[in-house]
Amino acid sequence: MQEFSADVVVVGAGAAGLMAARAASDAGASVILVDKSIVGRGGATILAQMTVAVALGDAEEDSPEIHAKDTIEGGRGLCAPEIVEAIVERGPEVILEVEKYGVHWAKTKDGKHSQVMAPGHSRKRCVYVDVLNTGGATSAGLRRATFRDSNIRRLKNVMITRLVKQDEEIIGAVGFSIESLEPVALTASQVIVATGGLTEVYERNSATANMTGDGFVLAAEAGAELRDMEMVQFFPIAHLYPPLVGLDPIMWDPFRYKLGGRLLNGENEEFMHRYHGEVAGKYTAARDQTTLAIFEEVKAGRGSKHGGAYLDFRMVPEEALYEAFGPVIGILNDNGIDLRKDMVEVAPMAHFMIGGILVDRTMQTSVPGLLACGEAIRGMHGANRLSGNAITEALVTGRIAGETAAKHRHARAQAGAKMVHRAAVDEWKRLDAFWSPSTVATQGMTVLSLRRDLQRVMWEYVGPLRTGEQLRKGLDEIRRIQSLCGGLSLQKEERFSLQRAEKVELWNMLQVSELIVRGAELRQETRGCHVRLDYNATLDEAKSTQFTFDDAANYTVQWSAQEGVSNHA
Repeated sequence: MQEFSADVVVVGAGAAGLMAARAASDAGASVILVDKSIVGRGGATILAQMTVAVALGDAEEDSPEIHAKDTIEGGRGLCAPEIVEAIVERGPEVILEVEKYGVHWAKTKDGKHSQVMAPGHSRKRCVYVDVLNTGGATSAGLRRATFRDSNIRRLKNVMITRLVKQDEEIIGAVGFSIESLEPVALTASQVIVATGGLTEVYERNSATANMTGDGFVLAAEAGAELRDMEMVQFFPIAHLYPPLVGLDPIMWDPFRYKLGGRLLNGENEEFMHRYHGEVAGKYTAARDQTTLAIFEEVKAGRGSKHGGAYLDFRMVPEEALYEAFGPVIGILNDNGIDLRKDMVEVAPMAHFMIGGILVDRTMQTSVPGLLACGEAIRGMHGANRLSGNAITEALVTGRIAGETAAKHRHARAQAGAKMVHRAAVDEWKRLDAFWSPSTVATQGMTVLSLRRDLQRVMWEYVGPLRTGEQLRKGLDEIRRIQSLCGGLSLQKEERFSLQRAEKVELWNMLQVSELIVRGAELRQETRGCHVRLDYNATLDEAKSTQFTFDDAANYTVQWSAQEGVSNHA
């Protein structure tokens, strides 16, 4: 068994996890940063190519209060104001912090930060790095800032599968090493969940393959509450056709709002004005509005050839195209796309998890010693995330979580090291039984085939446009796949057993998929990114769906008007 101890364990090493580890170490805490992939190379941030919304005020007059107002308005009534305020207030500070780590935000000729407008924002407040390199540069800077710190122990290719409690307080986490196939026991008084989202459950998604909802399951099984799990954002103009290699499928967004690229239906007509009054050549509708408009056009038989919409830059002068796209023009040409004369097809794609773990403004959950940050939490975005707010959320909530964890660290957890050891032994036995069940009911099936089956089901029945009938069919299919997954026996391997990690991931994907469906069934309204075709109206009172894991190992789902979480500090 691999055994380690520290003041703080951070599970997940994307931008939020890296920042949490940095902040906890800055406050004097010892840290274990653990990831099921390579530390600093997984997660969603590294793929992000666009902008970061922050009220620096370099381009025009701005303030955190205005940023908060825009965010809350865009969240369609479901934002938690205290979470929004906590994030936007510290946004400028944290953006300047990561600049010290070598994240070179674009600057104007007079040395100010270059800030641009993004849909849903009322000010030019979005900073960026170079051409389509914001996420990669941010991740690289944070990697450098943590890798040089001897106070942060980094564990790669280790999957955490259970959090350990004693007297209702967190005392550590257990799991296994994918490389050596050994149990792993981590003792700590504070555990931060920074595992990102769950969009890998969908057939069309823009995330890395490890966004499988692990953190939601970990937190819920430890006693934390989840909220609004049905709120999954679909990016409206993700690339659809022709096939594109070497670029992120959501790369079109910044160019559209820089150049005013036109969205056309299958009849070569602009259509956004019909739904949200968008002026030709402008880009003002929020993501949930654009997603709905594209699907309505497809539903009416006015979609593009492959079931989306056309994105057209042909009216843009050639010099403006080259100035905006830079080296991307060459990659597009290599893919046979000439924007001077070709349109491309775009369509919605699962992009971001808006709901998640319920936390207070210090990133604490209702379970003492358990915190969460980044895409794993609920509160910032409500029912619709504004462009540019994702990395802001990751960086700021990561810093807050790290600071809070360091402040509340204590030595009592170290006395529970023996209990964490025993929990790791028990968890290894459970995992072994899960990987090699006694019944073999799935001959000819693989983890990968079942994963693809789930992704198809989620896209077909639980996508951007939902009905009660579709959701019921989707839930039946999810439970069918759950049964098959439980009976799937894996081959014995000594080391580097990716299929064992993938089966745990699949099980987590099935759990969170069920929660998405059950939340969507309960929310009989249309609000933001959750569209019920059989309930078009938005309810007057904005309520949350509340998910808890009970002693019988079942999830209960109910309506809740409560916005906060008790602070147990």
